[in-house]
Amino acid sequence: MNKTIKILDEHVAAHVAELFSVFGDTSRVRIIAALIENQLNVSKLAELIEISESAISHHLRHLRQMGIVVSKRDGKEVFYHIEDEHITSLFLQGVNHIEKG
Repeated sequence: MNKTIKILDEHVAAHVAELFSVFGDTSRVRIIAALIENQLNVSKLAELIEISESAISHHLRHLRQMGIVVSKRDGKEVFYHIEDEHITSLFLQGVNHIEKG
């Protein structure tokens, strides 16, 4: 069976590697899990994840730069949520893979 082998160019490969590196930190993984079905602010995330608000803000900044989360202001509060369903799907596939072990 001969299949065509597709090799990613360096640019695409770098971006895919960077995307997957987001999942290389347990705090970021827990933040993503919390934001899958909820819009949360920094204070609530810090409470749920049990790390400081400054650490949450640092992780959220990285996740925003990667296009994983977006923020929405509501008065003085800023709420975060997952940017698109592709990220949610990718994340949940990883969780399902681990849970079914």
